[in-house]
Amino acid sequence: MIELGSYIKLQRTKQEMTQGELAHGIVSLSYLSKIENLKTEASPEIIQALCTRLGIQIDNSLESTIQEKCKEWYGMLFEVNDKEEITSKFKEIQSLMDSNLTESLLLFEIHKIRYYLILGEFDKALNKINELNEISGTFDNLHLYYWYKFRGNYCSLKDAEYNQSMRFYRIAEEKIKQLDLEDEEVADLHYIVAVTYSKLRNTLESIDYAKMALDSFMKHYNFVRCAQCHNILGISYRRIRMYDKAIKNFNLALHLGKLNNNKQIIQLTNQNLGHLYSTKGEAKEAVKYFQEVINDEEVHLVERVAAVASLVREHYNIYNVEESKKAIKYGFELLNQFKNIQPYKIFDYVLHTYDYLLKEEYSKFENLVIKEFIPFLEKSKDFANVIIYADLLARHFEKQYKYKDAAKYYKVANFAYEQITNI
Repeated sequence: MIELGSYIKLQRTKQEMTQGELAHGIVSLSYLSKIENLKTEASPEIIQALCTRLGIQIDNSLESTIQEKCKEWYGMLFEVNDKEEITSKFKEIQSLMDSNLTESLLLFEIHKIRYYLILGEFDKALNKINELNEISGTFDNLHLYYWYKFRGNYCSLKDAEYNQSMRFYRIAEEKIKQLDLEDEEVADLHYIVAVTYSKLRNTLESIDYAKMALDSFMKHYNFVRCAQCHNILGISYRRIRMYDKAIKNFNLALHLGKLNNNKQIIQLTNQNLGHLYSTKGEAKEAVKYFQEVINDEEVHLVERVAAVASLVREHYNIYNVEESKKAIKYGFELLNQFKNIQPYKIFDYVLHTYDYLLKEEYSKFENLVIKEFIPFLEKSKDFANVIIYADLLARHFEKQYKYKDAAKYYKVANFAYEQITNI
């Protein structure tokens, strides 16, 4: 049960009501402060009066209904669901929360962090974290589990602070021992730990956690989540050059995606297969898979732009100039559809990089990559792409007989490689 003081504080701040406005004529300001900070227990009469002023009714008859609706909504946040459906369900529950005293409130408020992240509303997610941080001392183990899990999500998605994410996930994992969570919830944590280890290039750990998640999702016949795990395993095996195992996992992911007619899973897997064949130096196969993603208009715009960026690089590397130019033109057309290009800035940099090279606008190419693109990648700790574009720049300087500059950027690429191997 949520502490009543924490509940009152949450509702008061949400309604932008001052302590003075809420306390007036009911209790003193200092007494309300003690109630909100859990330093005293108020009488039922005072709680009733405060709730009445907040427009909240104390009625336990709706508790089971609210809990069921919350559980359904929480489940929607962990599957591949339509954002409009998630938002519609959120608004329905929010209206119940606004008018009823319920023990489900705090868990609902914590899940809002995850909800805002799904919508890409990072400022709202951070505001919710800061708001809840004030009362986090009252959280029980279940609250703390989700609190740390979603803070890990925030650090990973917003700031690419994967080490900090992992610290939060580790705390959440410790809480599992004290809770009776459903298997698929534990599997979800294992999956995001696997993803985070993958981002950190801790490949063996990523494989271990992906396998744990996969075992659980298989038991529950959750084939979409199984496909996600197979993709992580495929990426991991590709990195350690176990290509047969990588292809096997990607093919399983592809099969499960088609079984569920899940276009996002199918095309994510095609993108990964493209990268695999690119790594193997099999350009024609790589191009085939990247083109599959681009041609599917049902796939999210960001995935298609990512595939175009990969395709441009692949065509450039095999001296397919005209196809590179066509892909660049199409990539810019897709980018123009974003209302805010900032979250997808990397694709803009990639397209401009190759556009300047192909047009032989070398001063623009050098300025972009040196002054903007590489610093952007270094700030994001995207060392894999630092290697690619520092190496591209170094080879460019070699062709220009600028050997001192070439050596400088080969060193940048080598340093980035060391960062990956040392993470």
